[in-house]
Amino acid sequence: MIDDEVAARLRDICLGLPETEEQPFGGHTAPSFRVRGKLFVMTSEDGRSMTFKAGPGVQEALVGSQPERFFVPPYVGAKGWVGAWLTAVHDWDELDELIRDSYRLVAPRRLAALLDG
Repeated sequence: MIDDEVAARLRDICLGLPETEEQPFGGHTAPSFRVRGKLFVMTSEDGRSMTFKAGPGVQEALVGSQPERFFVPPYVGAKGWVGAWLTAVHDWDELDELIRDSYRLVAPRRLAALLDG
């Protein structure tokens, strides 16, 4: 299961974004976060990783430069999503920005614009 401190940090980041809801994905019980029904962060059932949507080239850059922290996740990796090992030491400011970017990619423009205003 996901470490309590890590789960709390993820919740703080994700639920701090406009109109975000925590809702499990499919039949899973692990935390996942959505804006207007669209996923932007999912955590794995074993709590070891999370996935987030990324723009063109981001997946390659992160996985290529930091494979100990980031990976191409199964199923959604082909669509540009990035996996992050939650068991690795992370720069939480960087993860915050990556999560915000994921949110911006799926949120309606009006909501995404609130992050920049």
